[in-house]
Amino acid sequence: MSAPALEVQDLVREYVLRVRRGRFRRQRRVVRAVDGLSLRVERGESVGFIGANGAGKSTTVKLLTGILVPTSGTVRTCGLDPAPNRRDLARRIGVVFGQRSQLWWDLPLAESFRLLAAIHGLPGARWRARRDELADRLDMDAFLGTPVRQLSLGQRMRGEVAAALLHSPELLLLDEPTIGLDVLSSERLRRFLRSEREAHGTTLLLTTHDMGDVQRLCDRVLVVDSGRLAYDGDLPGLARRVGARRVLVVDLREPVPPLHVPGADLVAVEAEGLRQRLAFDPTATTAAEVLAGVSRLAEVRDLSVEEPDVADVVRQLYASARR
Repeated sequence: MSAPALEVQDLVREYVLRVRRGRFRRQRRVVRAVDGLSLRVERGESVGFIGANGAGKSTTVKLLTGILVPTSGTVRTCGLDPAPNRRDLARRIGVVFGQRSQLWWDLPLAESFRLLAAIHGLPGARWRARRDELADRLDMDAFLGTPVRQLSLGQRMRGEVAAALLHSPELLLLDEPTIGLDVLSSERLRRFLRSEREAHGTTLLLTTHDMGDVQRLCDRVLVVDSGRLAYDGDLPGLARRVGARRVLVVDLREPVPPLHVPGADLVAVEAEGLRQRLAFDPTATTAAEVLAGVSRLAEVRDLSVEEPDVADVVRQLYASARR
């Protein structure tokens, strides 16, 4: 039986800060960025790792990749202890940092791939075939010969993802991969990552503030707060845990007075009554039951259901945990 992609037990990482107290004195203060974190990610999973700024996400990623050494606890990435096995681990994982580049700034993008293939010791036929596959699927052929510094942000991010996947890693760690991208570029990248996972069984761990990434890419969510795991489960479960509500949006054939339907609260009336929004608790009723109540009062022309905003759900989770 193969080891999980990630296995973390009671992980702690402390930093020592020296704070100036007066003109000649410095006080030593210990800060725990990661505080007893335990988690497990199986091979082939796609997991969102989310939390507020300062929650410990980036520190955890650095521990998983061997950039940092734990103060205590254990971490295994692809079955390896990351820090003492960084060279072996580098052959089995890919990492994309949204604000850091692994490409050579002044060289054409294709030359960055050539250099990375040499670093990983990939045979010529293998890396060229993989490069061509990635160039086709990420639509990069038109700018492979362009220096990285001349690429648009969207083009460069496609290049970064391709560079991280050139050696066909078992695990891909993505830290803010869509930061700064426009809507179309973000969605193109998400589609590719979904197809890559389906085609190659790649495990994804996604650290992001963009809840669109989490909703479209992740089957499971880990929420970290002050270095501790605050939630482990799916997105609907996270919404249920904090009592988040769905919203039924109904467009009516003709304007009507504000609707009052059992099991739902009217939250907005728009276009003089032609569109109305009703919020409901999905654990207590269903969209179909709310719609049935609306249909008894007015003729419905169109409808949609808005899911809870994940960023708001995470904020509510933090608030409930600190009461």
